[in-house]
Amino acid sequence: MKKIILLIAIFISASATLLISCAPTKEISEKSGAQLWGENCNRCHNAPSQDQYSKEQWSVIGTHMKLKAGITHDEMTKIVAYLKGEM
Repeated sequence: MKKIILLIAIFISASATLLISCAPTKEISEKSGAQLWGENCNRCHNAPSQDQYSKEQWSVIGTHMKLKAGITHDEMTKIVAYLKGEM
């Protein structure tokens, strides 16, 4: 019984730590999509211009680059909104 309680406590602690670490930092939340685009997209390649792709294509590209570049969902959402001309 003590082992089960200990395992549950460890699981809850690990889950809470993981959830907290996934929250965007204040630094990221204060940056615009344009800033994030410049900082993230240009570190691996020359970032394309906003009008190079359609709004639908930017959504697909954003999802792909979120995984490939390791950016957060919040960063990807801001970058894609900027590229679509929504910010």
